[in-house]
Amino acid sequence: MPTVIDARVLVGLDTSDDAGVFQISDDVALVQTLDFFSPMTDDPYMFGQIAAANSLSDVYAMGGTPLTALNIVCYATCIEPEVMGEVMRGGADKCLEAGVVVLGGHTVENQDVKYGLSITGTVHPKEIISNAGARATDKLILTKPLGSGIIFTASKAGLADDSHVAFALQQMAMLNRTSAEILKGFGVRGGTDITGFGLLGHCMELARASKVELELWVSEIPLLPGATEYASMGLIPVGAYRNAEHFGVGVEFADSVEERIRDILYDPQTSGGLLFAVPAERVAEALKQLRAAGVDAACVGECKSGSAGPIKVVERKCFAVQHETEL
Repeated sequence: MPTVIDARVLVGLDTSDDAGVFQISDDVALVQTLDFFSPMTDDPYMFGQIAAANSLSDVYAMGGTPLTALNIVCYATCIEPEVMGEVMRGGADKCLEAGVVVLGGHTVENQDVKYGLSITGTVHPKEIISNAGARATDKLILTKPLGSGIIFTASKAGLADDSHVAFALQQMAMLNRTSAEILKGFGVRGGTDITGFGLLGHCMELARASKVELELWVSEIPLLPGATEYASMGLIPVGAYRNAEHFGVGVEFADSVEERIRDILYDPQTSGGLLFAVPAERVAEALKQLRAAGVDAACVGECKSGSAGPIKVVERKCFAVQHETEL
């Protein structure tokens, strides 16, 4: 992509952020993003909900409030119009839940079905959450469990338990709205959401943009039910291997971190959770409020001073944080 030089561009391509931010006044900036993909479930309504939640997540990850949406639809002529109608109904209902207005969209005929949305939101220029905003001593809070790519690889192979698939779908359709609204109140300026690059890929982008080292605590990272079981069976999506190849340089695993856990950390997620860097002294209260709101969040690591990029993945728990959250 060519680099665009414009003083009104507050967040562009240089930090690999989740959305672009364009200032239109002293108090208002636009947050704009676009995402679409192929179905991961045979339920068209659920697919529409997940696609919308995924698209909306980019605005939440930037600290913004989504306002409007445009549908992006690739449809195959062999698909009944009613099926595509259910996909878009799912997207519309999820947008309605988020308080977002769907203004229209565009459709093209395509061999494969794809669906997503372009989202426009707003954020105060001084309240932007960016990949480049994490600071040394910040702690990392993750708001959804990992493993959706592995769950649906197992499902395609006919080896996944129905309850595991149903729970993963429910998590993917959940908006990141509540998590973002709560965490914005804790002075967060650095963060991202976890999607196709997996936890380690998005952590690497955060570390590089923020010029910090990261340490992740494997024993604290929430995983979807069934994820470790299917990873042990070798049911790993090809995207996880691509993520490992692309982002693996600079990642250091403790010898005790099992291979199946390493695969899960690279597993590409669809509509995953937020990963926000929270000031250390405010982590306990942030987790308390998130859990009270029904978000199964966890403190999964910390930022450290050092050269930009290295990530250490260790087994140990952070007992200090664990103790604080129980008070």
